[in-house]
This record gives sequence, structure tokens and C-alpha cells, in this order.
Amino acid sequence: MKMDSPITDSIVEAIYAKAETITNKVVKTPIQQKETWTNRIDNIVTSRALGFPLMLALLCVVFWITITGANAPSEFLARFLFMIEDHLTAFFSFINSPSWLHGLLVLGMYRALAWVVSVMLPPMAIFFPIFTLLEDLGYLPRIAFNLDHMFQRVGAHGKQALTMAMGFGCNAAGVIAARIIDSPRERLVAIVTNNFVPCNGRFPILITMATIVSSLTIRSAYQTVMGAVIVLAGVLIGILATFLVSWGLTNTILQGEPSFFILELPPYRKPQVGKVIVRSFFDRTIFVLTRAVIVAAPAGALTWLLANIKINQLSLITHLSTRLDPFGKIMGLDGVILLAFILGLPANEIVIPIMLMSYLSAGAMLELESLDAIRELLTANGWTWLTAVNFIIFSLLHFPCGTTLLTIHKETGSWKWTALSAVIPTVLGIIICIIITQITHLFLPLF
Repeated sequence: MKMDSPITDSIVEAIYAKAETITNKVVKTPIQQKETWTNRIDNIVTSRALGFPLMLALLCVVFWITITGANAPSEFLARFLFMIEDHLTAFFSFINSPSWLHGLLVLGMYRALAWVVSVMLPPMAIFFPIFTLLEDLGYLPRIAFNLDHMFQRVGAHGKQALTMAMGFGCNAAGVIAARIIDSPRERLVAIVTNNFVPCNGRFPILITMATIVSSLTIRSAYQTVMGAVIVLAGVLIGILATFLVSWGLTNTILQGEPSFFILELPPYRKPQVGKVIVRSFFDRTIFVLTRAVIVAAPAGALTWLLANIKINQLSLITHLSTRLDPFGKIMGLDGVILLAFILGLPANEIVIPIMLMSYLSAGAMLELESLDAIRELLTANGWTWLTAVNFIIFSLLHFPCGTTLLTIHKETGSWKWTALSAVIPTVLGIIICIIITQITHLFLPLF
């Protein structure tokens, strides 16, 4: 018995020990346990040989369904919301509104909201119900069982596997899910590291950049496969970073023994589909989307102001990106990219539109019509495969979005842990990008 284990763990362990003692006194003959279909399935999904491959395959299927299923609704929603923008523009013109007011409210705030809603709502409306269905089915405890020993080895709690999985839908939701961990120390580990798994706001970035990397490196026949491999590799990098940073935290500022994790695998049961869909939509999707909208509107206004306020014939956004450019070059990026991530703090969805706006010196956030057009624009501004790779790495390893940071502060009640949750992934991302860039510059001339 660990002396610093939570009292609840000690009580439960004592109850099980007492129950075993009583059973040994009462039961005189060995009981032949009847093998049920639940046992047969568990022998497969929790086995050492098949457990992890099945988890990875299921993860790929869920992502494929989410990404594929969200394409058409996102496109429809974007067309609808930007149609409303046209009507708003006509209204502002009708009332002879000043151009700066139209730009600030419509081209700044409303356009940022339109992009966030059109990009976030469809994937969340698909991912969260699927995740909740797996939870209702009884599969998520099996995931925790499979990953428990890995989290135990890095000093974290096995239930962190569940919070990590929730982070794929939204990191803010993953932070809230850390409430299932009783130990305050291990709950902090789960909260601080949840940002390492990409949320649905970063998947559009991953998919776009993966397509561009594949088009710059291989023939068109294999670009789709290469793009899928890059996205999956990004997810695995995030999971690896979760284990690495969890190990670092539990061996430094959050030292301690992992608490006793008792997990009783529930029987599989038929999910209540209607109830699950309604609960996941209102409790998770709408909740997270509301927080994202609250922080995206001010970001859109700020971005428009920076793009339209000029000093010496150059916009503030140009001046700022120029200042950041030397450090960006060290990372294998540039000042425009770094500024796009900084201004995209409220919502990851607006990072690429801000970046494109800066390259084109436009006065409002915009989105080009095709990936080919984006690739041509980026190539014209000095992008190479190394730039795209570092962009993917930094999109995975950088500060959480504003919604997640606000959630972290609410859950921890501490600005210190909120700041650390932003600093740790950002520093790690900067270091990795610098290492990749310097190694490439050192060895590439040899080939």
C-alpha cells in the first residue's frame, strides 16, 4: 500500500481484500466462470497483440467519418453565413455607414465568427456523438484499461486516456473531462497536457498543410495517401508529446506516486442513440462552440484593425510580422506565420485566413478558393516542404486556444497553471522546429 495514496483508494483496496478473505472462507469448490460474449470481445480488444492496433484503427475510422462527413455541412454553412455577410454589407451601405464601422463589425467580427462556426460546428456535431456513443457502448473504459500501464509508467493516471480522447474533439472539453480524476496532482497533469492532442480546430490546418506537403514532395497518384499518413503522424506526435510531458511533470514540479486505479469493465450495452445525440449536442457541442464564439469575435475585430491601421504606408500587421521574421526564420518559418498563430489565439480556425491575408496585404481575413491557389501563394512567399513541416509541428505544439485557456483557469482556479499550460507546449514546439531546421540545413547539402 502506497502511503501517499488517496484515502478513497485505501478504502476500496481494503474492501476488496476483506471480500476476498470472506470468499475464501465460504467458497469450498472452485467456480467455473461462464464465458460470455462480453468476455470474448474483451479477450480481443484488451489483448496485448490486438488492443492497440484496434484502438488505432478505430481512431482512424472516427477521424475519417468526422472529416469526410463534415465537408459538405461545413461548405453549406460557410455559403449560408457568407450570404448573410452580403446582406449585412448591403444594409450598412443602405444606411450610409462609415466604411470603418462596416469593416470592423462585418469584415472583422462577423467574418471571424462565420469561419469559426462553419469550421467547428459540423466536426463537433459528428465527433462528440460518436465519442459519446462509444462511451455509452462501454468501449471507452477498455481504452483506459489498455493505456493505463503506459500512463502509470510516466507517473500519470490511467483515466487520462479518456481526457486525452475527449481532447480530439475539443481541448476545452478534454480539460473539463479531467474532473473524473480524483487526485488533484494527476488532474493537473491531464489538464496541462491535453493541448498536445489536436482538436477539431487544428484538423483543418493539418489537412491543408498535409495536402500541400504531399503535393510538394511526391507524385499526384500518391498525394491522398501521403496526406492521410501525415495527419495520422501528427496525431501520433501529439500522443507521444502527451506521454513525454506527463513524465516530465510527474518527475519535477508534480512529483508523486500514481494513485491506485481500480477499473471495473462494465458489460457492453446497446447505446441509447437518441438520448446520446441530444446530450452530446447540447452538453458538449453547443457549450464549446459558445465559448469559441465569445473569444473569436474580439479576435476578428483586432485583426481587422491591425490590417487597416497604417504607419508609413505599411499596416501594423506588416510591421509586427517584420519584427517577428528573424526569429521565425530560425524556426524554419517566418514572421507572418508566427503572427498568424499569435492573432489566432482565440480560435485556431482563423490562423490560415490571417496568414493568407498578410501575404496578400488584404484588409480583411480571406480564404482562397482552392488548395492549389493556397499552394501557389505560399510557394511565391518562400515556402518549401521544410516550412510546411515546421508549420504542422508548431500547429501541434503551441499554446492552447483562448477557449481552452479560459477553461483551464476555471478548472484550476490558478493563473500559474494556465500560464504553464501555454508556455510548456510553445517552448517544446519552438525547440523541435529549431532542431528540425538546423539538422536539415546541416545535412541537406550533403545529398
